[in-house]
Amino acid sequence: MRKHYASLFAITLLSGALSAQNPFIRDQFTADPTARVFEGKVYVYPSHDIPSPIERLREWFCMADYHVFSSEDLTEWADHGVIISQDKVPWVDPESYSMWAPDCVYRNSKYYFYFPASVRDTLIGRGSMVGVAIAERPYGPFVPQAEPIRGVHGIDPCTLTDKDGQAYIYWAGFGNLMGARLKENMLELASEPVVIRELPDKGLKEGPFVFEREGRYYFTFPWVQDSTESLVYAMGENPLGPFGMKGVIMDQSPTGCWTNHHSIIEYKGQWYLFYHHNDLSPQFDKNRSVRVDSLTFNPDGSIRKVIPSLRGVGLTNARNEIHPDRYSRLSDTGAAIGFLHPENTFAGWKTILNEAGAWVQYNRVDFGNSKPEILKALVSSATGGKLVVRTDGVNGKRIAEIAIPHSSPPWTEVSGALADAPAGMHDLFISLEGRGHIEIDWIRFDEAANR
Repeated sequence: MRKHYASLFAITLLSGALSAQNPFIRDQFTADPTARVFEGKVYVYPSHDIPSPIERLREWFCMADYHVFSSEDLTEWADHGVIISQDKVPWVDPESYSMWAPDCVYRNSKYYFYFPASVRDTLIGRGSMVGVAIAERPYGPFVPQAEPIRGVHGIDPCTLTDKDGQAYIYWAGFGNLMGARLKENMLELASEPVVIRELPDKGLKEGPFVFEREGRYYFTFPWVQDSTESLVYAMGENPLGPFGMKGVIMDQSPTGCWTNHHSIIEYKGQWYLFYHHNDLSPQFDKNRSVRVDSLTFNPDGSIRKVIPSLRGVGLTNARNEIHPDRYSRLSDTGAAIGFLHPENTFAGWKTILNEAGAWVQYNRVDFGNSKPEILKALVSSATGGKLVVRTDGVNGKRIAEIAIPHSSPPWTEVSGALADAPAGMHDLFISLEGRGHIEIDWIRFDEAANR
């Protein structure tokens, strides 16, 4: 299952992410997403989980390199390929597979990529330290420094450049969350590391992400209270605190995924939470996948809890394949989601409707200014049945119905004419009319010329 990595400068449009659904990277495992806004785009720097090629990490996290992904609309994502790998950094143990959560910042007309890894030379240090690679563009090529940052022992680096120009670095180390000032060169500490106080004493704390909004500093981090991590935050008036604990950003995983790791950005007037879950590896939570959902604030500056979604963010073009398995809502009975091919989860999911009246809702579909004429769907059914599509809810306008035949071979593309086709932005409501068992891979709206 080792992936074939793209060349350093290759840019690949990820067809599996065209609808801005969660997870939004689906051709490889990704975790610990740090999102940044550079050059008018969102760049996401995640860690890269892989099935372990060595025995000692068979049941543990295994990460050998970093990719970077970018998007202008949070809908279509480009993979810029590998930017750093463990066997190309002078100070990193090339067999450690411990390239955990990274960060990237723009300063002095350059991009500084911060990443943790295990050192190979005990004269430099022991265990994990944080290194820096420098590039002139946000996607590289990045050139790693010969040594890690002296004095930073730990993982999960995060940087903050304050309004006065002073830069800070934060990380997880020795059971505490740490912070320090950075020198102008962004490569050395300008102060001794300090422990961030006023945080919970019990439970694992890691992955700090710090940002400023309206004069307040938000110190956010994953925290194990019971068995899995929730995302929580504290607030303060200075970059290094003191901070006061405030609340939960995202609850613990309902399916038992042990870790979560996140970043928070504002883009085009909306705030977003990037995080991860084990969507593509439900039986092994050390292979994770990145997600994004909208985030909002209360008038007093506190963060409203984010409820994880499959739909994600962004708009879906009605002319693209719409995968209702990344639903906004699902009926309580008669509807379910399953993998298309359980042995190959990267192939994605299917929607299963097996009870009269069962339905799935998929929000924010853009039909544009011209009205489509037909509805296409890739379906499978052992019984046959009828699919009905409405806009804007169970009592919305009925725009299409398709008679689904008994499928042989299992997956069949069907189409039907649209009645009073919509234009503009709509939510879709797809239901099974009458009895039957129908499975849906995708639906798509199109012009008759493309029938």
